[in-house]
Amino acid sequence: MIKLIATDMDGTFLRDDMTYDEAKFAMLHQRLQLQGTRFVIASGNQYFQLRSFFKDYPEMIYLAENGAYIRDANQVYALHAFQPETVAKILTIIQAMPDLKILVCGAKSAYTLTTTDPQHVENMRHYYHHLEVVADFETVDDDMLKFAISCPPEQTDTIVAKLRTALDGLAEPTSSGHGDIDLIQPGTNKAAGLKELGQVLNIDLADMAAFGDGGNDLEMLREVGCGVAMANAQPAVTAVADQTTGNNQEQGVLQWLTNWLDA
Repeated sequence: MIKLIATDMDGTFLRDDMTYDEAKFAMLHQRLQLQGTRFVIASGNQYFQLRSFFKDYPEMIYLAENGAYIRDANQVYALHAFQPETVAKILTIIQAMPDLKILVCGAKSAYTLTTTDPQHVENMRHYYHHLEVVADFETVDDDMLKFAISCPPEQTDTIVAKLRTALDGLAEPTSSGHGDIDLIQPGTNKAAGLKELGQVLNIDLADMAAFGDGGNDLEMLREVGCGVAMANAQPAVTAVADQTTGNNQEQGVLQWLTNWLDA
């Protein structure tokens, strides 16, 4: 019996224009609640951005920043931050690499430097509703959860490989391609976050289902009882999934939920 359903957001739950069928989801969510199944958001994105999609669902739990920050509107279940000295080491390494635009993502806000391209800052505000521009990262007082890097798209795989070597033991690079790379804490991922949340809610990973499309969904889809890949998922994601559903434009998550609830 599936007791908890988790979904990634970009490329999975959301259409490409960052919308979803809100009326259909409201109906399905009500049916899930009636049978006691939790619906959870598991994303690499910022908590404040994720919450903006579900204003009518105060009980919604978010595994934000790839599972580093787990909370609902009222309660923090887990917060896993980099040690300050590790943050300093990582910044020294990545700031020396060319062609990278850097955000440091904290529990209170994300941060970028005054020297960052203003157009990039504006683009990032779509994903980071709390984003501060600062003179230097050293003055920021926050729990740092993740680094978000943008690079030339064609260099993504090469830069991920370089970062994996340069940051060994400090951070793990993960990417869904397209020039976006997240540096996350070793051992921190969506599967680990779901396991931790499951201990709070008394739900085993075997009794969970999860939806995803990208590299940061691999562990989650592999470890839950029912991993579902989107039709638009990367081949590596489809390979570890138990099932597939329609693509994000077709609202494949809602299709699957409808079929499962009607079964």
